[in-house]
Formats: sequence, structure tokens, C-alpha cells
Amino acid sequence: MPSRPIAYLCLALSMSLVGSYVALSKPLAATFPVLLLAWMRFGIGGVAMLGWLRKPADEPALAPQTRALLFLQSLLGNFLFTVCMIYGVSLTSATSAGVIMACIPACVAVMSWLFLRERVNARTWVAVACAVLGIALFALAKPEQAAHAAASSASAQANLQWLGYLLLLCASVCEAAYSVIGKKLTASLGPKRITSLINLWGFALSTPFGLYLMRDFDFATVPWGMWLLLVLYALAACMWTVWLWMTGLRAVPAAQGGVFTVLLPVSAALVGVLALGERFTPLQLLAFGLALASVVLATLPSRLALRVGR
Repeated sequence: MPSRPIAYLCLALSMSLVGSYVALSKPLAATFPVLLLAWMRFGIGGVAMLGWLRKPADEPALAPQTRALLFLQSLLGNFLFTVCMIYGVSLTSATSAGVIMACIPACVAVMSWLFLRERVNARTWVAVACAVLGIALFALAKPEQAAHAAASSASAQANLQWLGYLLLLCASVCEAAYSVIGKKLTASLGPKRITSLINLWGFALSTPFGLYLMRDFDFATVPWGMWLLLVLYALAACMWTVWLWMTGLRAVPAAQGGVFTVLLPVSAALVGVLALGERFTPLQLLAFGLALASVVLATLPSRLALRVGR
């Protein structure tokens, strides 16, 4: 089991990478059909982790409950998160993902209260309210180009954006569930084994869609730079981030792990602004500030707990 400082570093690196590939999935989603992209992602990750599938000699056999949790974690945290996140970013922007996914710590707190029967104080409920308000403000912020478009075109674009916001919110809930389930799995399985098994489930779930979509897709039109980005995206999304997250959760309680999800929306928004040429409007900056305020409110008790050594 890693020491606390190493565990914190693993969690921080994991969420920073997740936020980065959330933003960089936008050009990939413009090149590949989303479900084909998801299938190729899991396939590349699976090849890279073939050696991780072997059961260690000191690891117990998979119990039925563990098998169910592995499937559920892959369904929510791998398959549905990937589909909702990529579709959501393709319909909105990386900065949108950054703002909306800032509600993940609050989602983790609510799920801990509902499913793990953990006590959630009033400060966390205020954090949930701030996150919802931030999401609502961001959804009301119109992109600049919409003001110059025709009314019908602007209306259609607004409807697509609302769908994108809803998908990103669903992705946030899936990511929160992934964190809660992951903590339970680390009690019986090693990080590499969890990473490889949930990726295998993700590949199985996406294979029917991938095989269907690849028939009509012209792979020869994809530039080599996009293939390189796909490989890096697959390794980061399927292998590096999951292994780092599971390694950190072995030594850190789930509530403290939720602190580090703040790095997901921050890095996603920063990559969108710095690498993809996006920018914040004043209303979006206010929404982002509210979302980050929700993160501070939701995680402050955990930080205080760290200081007093609980």
C-alpha cells in the first residue's frame, strides 16, 4: 500500500489527466463516431494491459459481489462516462465540461450519503446548491456566434447545447459512482487488476457498436496526428488514470479522494482555453467560480480532517 503523500500524488495526477483528455476528446469526436472511438479506446487499452489480467497468487478468487461491482464500475465509469462525456463535449465545449464536472465532489458526497450511509453535513448540501446554480448559469450563457446566427439556427444550436449539458451532467454522476465503487473494490483487488478488468468489460460493451460503425468508416482519411492522439488518449483514459486513481484510493478514504476531483474540471477548462482556443465569457467565469466554490465547500471538511489527523 502506498504512503499517504504518494497516494495524494497519484490521485492528483489521475484527475489532471482525466481533465486533459476530456478536453482533447473534442477533436477526436469530430474525426471518429463516438461509439467507434470508445471501442477503439478500450481495444488499445486492452492490448496495453494484457499482462495485468493475470490473477496474482495472493489475490482471492472473484466473489459474485465483486464481479457485479466490476461490471457496474465499468458500465458507469468506463462505458457510459466515455459516451456521455464525448458526446457532451462534442455538442458544447471543453470549458463547458470543466464547469459542469466541477459538481463531481458534491455528487460523491451525495452518493456516499445514499449508498454508504456516510454523514453529510450542511456545508456539503450548500456545495450541491452552488454546483447546480453554476451549471444553470453556464447553460444560460449564449455563445458569441449564436448572436449573429439566424433565429432558427440559434434555436437548434441552443437545443443541442442543452443536450450536451445534460450529457456532461450524466458523465459527472457516472464519474462519482466510479469513485465510490472503486473504493470498495480496492479492499479485495489490486489497482492493475481492477484497471484491466473494468477495461475488458468496457471493450465488451462497446464491441457491437464498434463493429457496426467500422464498416462504413473510411480509416484512410484519418491523419497520422489524429492516430497518435487516439493512442495517447486511450492509454491515458484506460490505463494510466485508472491505475493511478485505484492506487491512491488504497490508502485514502473515498471522501478525501473526492477532494482531488477538483483537478478534473480545472484541467479540462484550462486545456480548452490554452490548447483549443476557447475562452470564458463573463457569465461563464461567474458560473465557473460558483462551481469551484461548491468544490471548496464540499471538500473543506476533508481538508480539516487531514489537519487534525483523523
